[in-house]
Amino acid sequence: MSQEFVPPGARFTALPDAFPLLRGGTLDGARVAYETLGRLSPERDNAILVLTGLSPNSHVASHPGDPSPGWWEAMVGPGKPVDTDRWYVICLNAPGSCKGSTGPASVDPATGEPYGPDFPELSMEDIADAAAHTVRALGVERLACVIGTSMGGMSALSLLARHPGLARAHLNICGAASALPFATAVRSLQREAIRCDPGWNGGRYEGHDTENYPHRGMLTARKLGMTTYRSAREWDRRFGRDRIPAERRGADVPFGPEFEVEAYLECHARRFSGRFDPNSYLHLSRCMDRFDLGESCGSTTEAALAAIRLEKALVIGVETDILFPLGQQRQIADGLAAGGADAEFLALESDEGHDAFLVDIDRFGPPVTTFLTSLWLSGGPTCPPTPSGWRWSPARTAASASRRRASSPPPASASCSPAATARR
Repeated sequence: MSQEFVPPGARFTALPDAFPLLRGGTLDGARVAYETLGRLSPERDNAILVLTGLSPNSHVASHPGDPSPGWWEAMVGPGKPVDTDRWYVICLNAPGSCKGSTGPASVDPATGEPYGPDFPELSMEDIADAAAHTVRALGVERLACVIGTSMGGMSALSLLARHPGLARAHLNICGAASALPFATAVRSLQREAIRCDPGWNGGRYEGHDTENYPHRGMLTARKLGMTTYRSAREWDRRFGRDRIPAERRGADVPFGPEFEVEAYLECHARRFSGRFDPNSYLHLSRCMDRFDLGESCGSTTEAALAAIRLEKALVIGVETDILFPLGQQRQIADGLAAGGADAEFLALESDEGHDAFLVDIDRFGPPVTTFLTSLWLSGGPTCPPTPSGWRWSPARTAASASRRRASSPPPASASCSPAATARR
């Protein structure tokens, strides 16, 4: 049986019944899991939305509702680069996941059983629409910034294209406007590993603690992913030619693990496979492969990016990232700049590859701090924090609101909003 893994601090927003999906079908009784940190200003203009990669949940950082460390603990919190003394941070779990938002492991209200393989086809556009609905349900009409990491960079671009005016600024980290063949090839092998495991059983497997579960398929899929999330330089630096000591090798299996790098992959894969639903993995992986911002908007990628209207954008990539290589981040920055945004592209050197934004905070933290500080100072939120809470100035509020109205970007000449385009 499918299993969900909902963090204790998660809250939920209900999606409208018959929530339409791009590739056909609808969802009834669906929900989106989210968590918030910081305080929303009286004018509701200091909200930042964080859209995640494939596997994270909504618990981006510790807070009173869940004091355990979040998946981006070093980046989000009081005094950190995404400063919750200043910003109201909303982090969503993507629909299709198994960590609170409705996905294949959730109960289908029509049957009373988990959706499993009967979950409808999902798209990045569906994730974006669910995120927009959640933001508005929280009383936020315009976000100060949308932050998207990895897969979240894709869903963030879809959100900005489909919901014009929903955000002032965008921070895209190791994201892309479409999937490249190499990334698709890797994810195809991951899906094949799961599907070809007899325990998958067409998506109707039992629990993780049973034999009727695609254990080996999930382990192989995660190991393939891990080899692309980091760089060859890091593997060499961390493990070199080190071998597993004899006392740790266990049973003498022919051609079994011999090197420390193999032990590392096995350890991380086992940890992941017990905390993620295989059908969710298949759906979200396929979402990434199918995403193409230009195709979604009925134009080219460059035209779709240029049609997005923003005040500011920062696009960060890593020179050792083989999954979302630097050219994809440069394309995003150039496209947003063509649309009139004050857009900057930043290529960072880091051995950690695609996962660098999770672990190399010394490199990622300063530019994120600088960008968000500049956003705060450029006619941004009207309620600067003090040690005792919010200080609200009616005079400053009125002046700032006038400034924002005068500088609001014009409507996009082209739009791929749900109302403007037929759902395909």
